[in-house]
Amino acid sequence: MPEADKPATPEAELALIRAVAEEAGRIAMRYFGRNPEVWLKEGQSPVSEADMAVDAYLKDALLTERPDYGWISEETIDDRAVMARRRVFVVDPIDGTRAFIAGKDMWCVSIGIVEDGRPLAGVLDCPARREVVEASLGAGARQNGREIRVADLAGGNRLKIAMARSALALLPEDFRERVEPYPYVPSLAYRIAMVARGEIAGTFVRPNSHDWDLAAADLILAEAGGKVVTAAAERLRYGGPTHKHGTLVAASGELLDEMLGVVAQTAFG
Repeated sequence: MPEADKPATPEAELALIRAVAEEAGRIAMRYFGRNPEVWLKEGQSPVSEADMAVDAYLKDALLTERPDYGWISEETIDDRAVMARRRVFVVDPIDGTRAFIAGKDMWCVSIGIVEDGRPLAGVLDCPARREVVEASLGAGARQNGREIRVADLAGGNRLKIAMARSALALLPEDFRERVEPYPYVPSLAYRIAMVARGEIAGTFVRPNSHDWDLAAADLILAEAGGKVVTAAAERLRYGGPTHKHGTLVAASGELLDEMLGVVAQTAFG
């Protein structure tokens, strides 16, 4: 295959989306804390003028560089989302819109590149927190250039698990006694990144998350030593007929299996 026809390496894909995400973060910050216009989409989830401005920039910048790639975004879906394409951009212009609108800093620009349903590269640019969390397939995960890994769960420390406090009562008693519920994290992508860097041990994810919430963060967690899986312990695939997912678990090691057991035994989700 001629050199020019070879697909970009995961490292080259990451370099592209890292640079684009950085500029997207700058665009988002022009609106952050300045009362952007907000309206409600179908399903009553909010969207702001910042989401749309970032989305427009991402679509133009990314598809200019990779015009033959597919495109899946929370804010714009076109024929590229349904036509068969090996590589696809999976984008959430602002993951954590409610936090963004409220002036809270726990939100990020999320960009993933997926090949045949599996992530190749992913970046979360979190400009209000000055954090960039990223990974490319086979090269590990990093935050601001430093390698990150899931938590070492050896020992008897209580497990910090992100979940609704209202769901605590659903946990089996022996598991509940070892859990310290972590306060609500408005961005799902950021929450999974927290598992990747060992700040929390795991998270339960209720049904109705979407490809754009997950693709970049999924790879980051996998490269840091963890997994995001379905209730049937299966890895996720992206860009399929539906972009919506059921109950998920994100964790590592034996805890992942234990959390899956909790999902199987309870009405959680």
